[in-house]
Amino acid sequence: MVSLTLSISRDIKKKMDQFSEINWSEVARKAILQKIEDLEFLEEFKSRSDMDEKTALELGKKVNASLSKRYSSG
Repeated sequence: MVSLTLSISRDIKKKMDQFSEINWSEVARKAILQKIEDLEFLEEFKSRSDMDEKTALELGKKVNASLSKRYSSG
């Protein structure tokens, strides 16, 4: 296994220290793996799609607006 060093703010470190029982390395590993899986899924989805970027962005804006409306009125 290789090591990875990352920088965090003092505020985040203080908050992490409040939960010393948590294996923060494992939390980071899982978050990184989840992000990789999400990106791989999106790459695969994109490779199968005929939708151009402009259309995808317009659709995304409509979805975001709809979700925002749904959850802000709720």
